[in-house]
Amino acid sequence: MVFALIICTYKRSQPLLKLLLSVQHQTLHPNEILIVDGSPDDFTKEMLTQNSFQGLKYFKVDDKDRGLTKQRNYGIARVQEASEVVCFLDDDTVLESNYFEEIIKTYTLFPEALGVGGYITNETNWTKTTSDYQAKANEFYYDGWKRKDGSRFVWRKKLGLDSNRPPGCLPEFSHGRSIGFLPPSGKIYEVEQLMGGVSSFRKSVFKEFQFSTYFEGYGLYEDADFTLRLSKVGKLYINTNAQLGHYHDASGRPNKYDYGKMVVRNGYYVWRVKYPNPSFKAKIKWHLITLLLTAIRFTNVATKSKRKEALTETLGRISGWFTLFFNPPI
Repeated sequence: MVFALIICTYKRSQPLLKLLLSVQHQTLHPNEILIVDGSPDDFTKEMLTQNSFQGLKYFKVDDKDRGLTKQRNYGIARVQEASEVVCFLDDDTVLESNYFEEIIKTYTLFPEALGVGGYITNETNWTKTTSDYQAKANEFYYDGWKRKDGSRFVWRKKLGLDSNRPPGCLPEFSHGRSIGFLPPSGKIYEVEQLMGGVSSFRKSVFKEFQFSTYFEGYGLYEDADFTLRLSKVGKLYINTNAQLGHYHDASGRPNKYDYGKMVVRNGYYVWRVKYPNPSFKAKIKWHLITLLLTAIRFTNVATKSKRKEALTETLGRISGWFTLFFNPPI
């Protein structure tokens, strides 16, 4: 199967180098690698000049094409015609050697798949349990595995606001459990959402679907928007054997106030893309959970070392929530 890899990057030359070195050692190599660079400097270009990678094509974009969703669409338009699958990776990830082999294998096993996502292994500690295990109040159990639940989900369970759908599927009141709540079982799970930085799609879907330019710059939740729209017309899967690490490089991220606003406003946008006309009960739940998560973030001012970041993000979330009543995003 002919497939391409698109990596959109912004001021992360050294993390990108680590990713490309892991791509170089894959058991199945992309037919082409497109680097779409939105950096205002030339450090990424210089790094690529000093290192040679098979099938690599470099594109430097200016202001009109800068931003995650714009850069993805820019790359899609330049993928070779023969490609059947287009893969996307965040520039601060590092792959296990069989990552692409497992991704492509999934399309063979599930010919109806429109998209397949990989599985991040370095963010959560899971423990194998018995099939009849009863999870504690501060635990999450799924498919024979357990993990610790953070305070936000512990409180949501106490208040009857926990997700009522499997991980990777969005409830009517949104605020579901992400695909990070799928265990490292070695299985392939059907989902409604993929994480954009560890995703792949059949090239044919881009004839009708593009990444929304509503999500400017950093593009928080742009992946949820795209895949929730796509899941309405076809099937998406996560292969937990397609493994990689995500190392969350801080460079290129927005300030915490803007990030807080994005969490609320972009979250609202994604919710209404999936459920344009939610029930009154679902609306109440969405707002209650949003306010609960804001309150929990505020407590981090006293409990976390980065107090200023916690405070500014909290203020951004509050500001974003108030704007919904006179300037909703959708």
